[in-house]
This record gives sequence, C-alpha cells and structure tokens, in this order.
Amino acid sequence: MCHQTVSLVARHLEANGIPTVVLGSALDIVEHCGVARFAFVDFPLGNPCGKPDDAAMQTSIVDSALELFEAAHAPRTTLALPWRWESDEWRERYMQVSPENLAELRRKGDERRAERQALRAAGRTRQE
Repeated sequence: MCHQTVSLVARHLEANGIPTVVLGSALDIVEHCGVARFAFVDFPLGNPCGKPDDAAMQTSIVDSALELFEAAHAPRTTLALPWRWESDEWRERYMQVSPENLAELRRKGDERRAERQALRAAGRTRQE
C-alpha cells in the first residue's frame, strides 16, 4: 500500500477512536496527510522496517514505533528514527532509468501489465 493510502486510512481510524502509528519513509507525503503519529526512517521506499535479513534492526525500528505509539500525546507527532542505510548511494540510483536498464524495466513492466490483465480477465484484482 502506498504511503498516502496508509496515511488516509490511519486518519480515518483515528477519527473513529482507533489510535494508530504509521511507520514509513515518505516524510513529505505522510506529514502532508496529517497522521497522528509517524515514525520516520530515511530508507529507500519499500523498506520501512529496515534492511532485508537484519532482524535486529527491524525489531529495533518496530519497537521504536510502538514506543512512539505509547508516548506521543500531541497531534501530528513525527519521530525521526536514528537508523541509516549503509550509504546514501541508493538516493542516486533510486528509480533511475538509464539506457543500461531501460530494456529490463520495459520487460518487467510488460510482465506486470500482462499479470494484471490476466487477473482482471479472471475477475480478480490481486494475486491470492
């Protein structure tokens, strides 16, 4: 689910008396949506709980988000968590389209569109 959708769901739940905390990487989007509690990690999108296969980091990040859930008393509280990716190189490559990867990206897009079309033809909207 995208950050905006998660944020709007969180706002709806909060408006109906269910407290929430959002854990994510899209600071500008989530803060714009105005969630009650936001644990921010400056990681590549899709990695809000940390690096793959790093259970210690993932546990620490989730624990911090849960602590924010209990501790935040003001509306629209954002906590920037201290963890960092191993380097900032991901920023330079993130969503980069270049002549070197264009054919691969096109192939993956074609595969994804074919999968979605097959699901729609079967009356489904997602893989189960």
